Amino acid sequence: MQQIFPQHTIVTPKDEGLPFDPEETGVTFYENSLIKAQALWNLVHCPVIADDSGICVDALNGVPGIYSSRYGGPAYPQGKPDGSKTPQDEQNCMLIDQLNKAIADGIDIEGGKKHGKFTFGPRTAHYTCAMVLYQGPDRLYVAEDIMEGTLVESIEDAHGTGGFGYDPIFFLPQYQKTAAELTADQKNAISHRGKASRALKALVDDMKND
Repeated sequence: MQQIFPQHTIVTPKDEGLPFDPEETGVTFYENSLIKAQALWNLVHCPVIADDSGICVDALNGVPGIYSSRYGGPAYPQGKPDGSKTPQDEQNCMLIDQLNKAIADGIDIEGGKKHGKFTFGPRTAHYTCAMVLYQGPDRLYVAEDIMEGTLVESIEDAHGTGGFGYDPIFFLPQYQKTAAELTADQKNAISHRGKASRALKALVDDMKND
């Protein structure tokens, strides 16, 4: 964010010593980003940016989606009942296994292609980011974008130490690398967060020029 908004100083609630952990009760990325933006604005009463993001596997109807951080495998796609967090390495393994099982069980690949669901094959996945610039109850701006790729076929194909979350198992055909193997500049150029951030920056720049 600081790289994309170099003329501004970006600070987080933690930087300012603010307790901040709103309950994300939305059913879309946008709803959760708005919940966070409103909650933070209510604390600071100045322009804030908040986002919500996650990985969506097309053949699994978008799982884990908004529950990416809470994903507990096919038994608990929306998170475990006790609220405990599954280690990321386990999440990566379970998501690959869940997709592999869906493919083995027979998903309608041809029908999917016809309707656009599996344009790049049954392993297609994408990251989504919804980002809100909140300037008050009656003035807000939203940008939502994606980064497309595929899931690797096996956890042994996971590579890279950069990024976070599902990046080591998210393969980008145009780079022949996983998201975790990209440089920061490469990732900012194509990532869901990078795209959404630049869209909001364009809005901010337009407001300055008005």
